[in-house]
Formats: sequence, C-alpha cells, structure tokens
Amino acid sequence: MKKQLTIRAKRSARPRSVSLSSLIEASLREVAVEDRPSFASRWRGRFETARRVDRRYEALARKYR
Repeated sequence: MKKQLTIRAKRSARPRSVSLSSLIEASLREVAVEDRPSFASRWRGRFETARRVDRRYEALARKYR
C-alpha cells in the first residue's frame, strides 16, 4: 500500500516538474492554511482581569496591558 502511494505521488509530481518532497510540502501547506481566526483572536476580550489588592499583581497588570 505504501509503495503504491509513493508511485502515484511520483507520477503526479513528474508532469508538474516538481520533486516529490515539493509536492508533499505544497499539499501540506494547503491543508494547514485554514480560513478561521487564530486562537488568540477568538478569545481576545472574553476575560476580565481579576481585582486584587497586591502591589506585584498591579505592577504586572500595568506592564502587560
């Protein structure tokens, strides 16, 4: 089964004048690119900062706002 897949992939790459690894890389890039927002953008603004009376916490909160 694995051998058949390799042969088919090589036959697909040859007419395109690309290497097998380039064909695989391009296919993986297509699969990896999705039209959905990133994890950070999906969760941005959904949480409120904790209310604490702690100097270290306040300093870090100011630093990373």
